[in-house]
Amino acid sequence: MPFKIRRGTNISHWLSQSERRGRERREFFTEVDVQRIAEMGGGKFDHIRLPIDEEQMWDAAGNADAEAFDLLDNALDWCESAGLRAVVDLHLLRTHHFLDTEDPPLYTDPHEEERFANLWRQLSRRLDARATDQVAYELLNEAVARDPEDWNRVAMSACRAIRARELERTIVLGSNWFNQHHTFLKLRVPEDDRMILTFHYYYPMFITHYTARWWAVGGSYTGPIHYPGKPIADADLAAMDPELRHAVEEGDWNRPFGREAIIEDLQQPLIVQERTGLPLYCGEFGCFDRTPNDLRMAWYRDILSVFDEYDIAWANWDYKGSFGIVDHNGDKTAIADVLLS
Repeated sequence: MPFKIRRGTNISHWLSQSERRGRERREFFTEVDVQRIAEMGGGKFDHIRLPIDEEQMWDAAGNADAEAFDLLDNALDWCESAGLRAVVDLHLLRTHHFLDTEDPPLYTDPHEEERFANLWRQLSRRLDARATDQVAYELLNEAVARDPEDWNRVAMSACRAIRARELERTIVLGSNWFNQHHTFLKLRVPEDDRMILTFHYYYPMFITHYTARWWAVGGSYTGPIHYPGKPIADADLAAMDPELRHAVEEGDWNRPFGREAIIEDLQQPLIVQERTGLPLYCGEFGCFDRTPNDLRMAWYRDILSVFDEYDIAWANWDYKGSFGIVDHNGDKTAIADVLLS
């Protein structure tokens, strides 16, 4: 049976981007969470996207971490019991991080390309007994090759490694440069009907990442913001620190945004979808909880309506945290209601 998804959520900071280990890691995400996701909105979620990092799953010598793989297996068992599917996303590698400032070794060292393919061979050996309509494999989160052909080459190495073992498994393939929409026409898509094409969407950043300290360009800005329209009014832009204003203007961060701008941005993925016949999946989108709530809700309503109009599956970033459908204490946020309305 085919792997079909519609609405999901990301299980972030558990087996990825986290220092939690031992009991703290085991207790951060449990079967109770899976059941809660499955029941939210009367059962409107149908899957989770499950990021995993190489450094969590394997030690530096390449040996599998028994507890981490047991947790992965547990999560997939919980999903199956709760009626949820899962996208297993290889999120960070030792030789690839989406915030790398230079070309990562994954693209420049043939040994690292083969090692990446071998990680997928190992994951396939561990997961190949899972039903193909229950579990899909996402090759890599947010590739950042300076030359998109390098990502095309590396991605195909991993695809071949998986296909040598599993012909029917759904593979989730994203475009280069942070899975962004504007790189989709440069993505080499193989003739393979067991694929889903994925992109991420966080625009406009002054709305989705307002005061987010890790956003180097504009995370320091604490002034007024607006949605829809230009995120920063002309008067506020003129009063900005000159260096920041230059970065904002040079990067086109302040162009007018709204529902029509989202549709315009998604034209490349939609073109590739029409050409290939493969489904589209927004594997990450979300809005930081520091953003004024009325703007957050307006942005979520717009992007969700676009996904619905163009039949695009999605998984919000994230389940638990500052973008989450539950907060750090586990209490449901307003985001859950708008996602599942």
